[in-house]
Amino acid sequence: MNLPSTGETRISPLNLVLLCVTYLLYFGQLGVLVPYLGIFLDGRGYSSEQIGELFAIITLARILGPSLWASIADKSGKTLRVLQLGCVLTVCSFATIFWQDTFWGLAFSFGMMMMFWTAVLPQLEVITMQSVKLAGSNYGTIRLWGSIGFIILTIAVGKALDYFTTEVPIYASMFTLTALMVSTFFLTQPATSKRTNEQSGDFWKVIKHPAFIVFILSATLLQVSFGTYYGFFTLYLRDLGYSGQQTGLLIALGVVAEVVIFMYAQKLLNRYSVSSLLVLSGVLTALRWYALGAWGSHATVVIVSQLLHAFSFGLTHAASVHFIHHRLPAHFHSRGQAIYISVAFGLGGASGNYIAGQIWQQGTNAYLSFSFSATLALLSAFVFGIFSFKKWQSA
Repeated sequence: MNLPSTGETRISPLNLVLLCVTYLLYFGQLGVLVPYLGIFLDGRGYSSEQIGELFAIITLARILGPSLWASIADKSGKTLRVLQLGCVLTVCSFATIFWQDTFWGLAFSFGMMMMFWTAVLPQLEVITMQSVKLAGSNYGTIRLWGSIGFIILTIAVGKALDYFTTEVPIYASMFTLTALMVSTFFLTQPATSKRTNEQSGDFWKVIKHPAFIVFILSATLLQVSFGTYYGFFTLYLRDLGYSGQQTGLLIALGVVAEVVIFMYAQKLLNRYSVSSLLVLSGVLTALRWYALGAWGSHATVVIVSQLLHAFSFGLTHAASVHFIHHRLPAHFHSRGQAIYISVAFGLGGASGNYIAGQIWQQGTNAYLSFSFSATLALLSAFVFGIFSFKKWQSA
């Protein structure tokens, strides 16, 4: 897509700063929700099966939101307006949680919040990629602020849980989501050229390409493997005797590793293929899950496993965004990101949460659950590796 070389396309340093702030708040919320939702639900008296089921229900909402909103954004070109509306609806739906005290009431409130909240990210990624291209900046330097936000909120909420009730996560979430909404009101979207007939095309034909299908399948399997970690990692560490502050610091350590990899991601992508990086990340993730399940009582093992988060999420995400941005035409970027988020993180994440909840059994099957996750991560690497090998042989 060619961009007009007019003053309208210039990106101010302030807008880049605002993008950093938006990432910080968006993933800061992730730092509250992912590690501590299980603690919140456990405090409400729900069993591991119910926690897994509720995680699955709200994660399924990630399938609905992204594709719907991304289609509107791609067709209208008003990506920023869609992002802002998503943030407003996220705050409104999350606020209803304070009046819910039943399983299905919480599932509805969290599900609605998740449907709108996850719809925000594809638009944010598109605006960021457009902005850094025009500003001559680097995606990784913007995205790493999301990791910093995750670290700050994870440590803060983990510390607060040592002193206050298990209701802390929902109050922290309300504050963070409101701040996120406000930050998006000050963003600007780069002006892009109008669509032409040559830019039109069949989106479904594009995403049915074998490379994209294999990419989505591999990404989905990897996210299924995250089910045990996302749903039960904090409860697992608590059962092993780790304090809330130690748990927060360990989660933050993983994100610090993620920040470091984001700083070098572009260099790695310039030097190595997306396939080789995704295969490597899948294998290291499998080792991470198995080590956690087998030797989680050893702090050194947990520390090393958290450092591998650099590959499990950081490098995987950077390579995936790079893949979509370069594989798909520009006018399909929002929908491509949405398919990635809704299928891999939505369907894959929901499946992983549900299965982990059925296996976990209040922690008695922790080893089995993490071993299952390790198998799925290895399968993810295998799928992408076999496809890349066949493609190389046929070349």
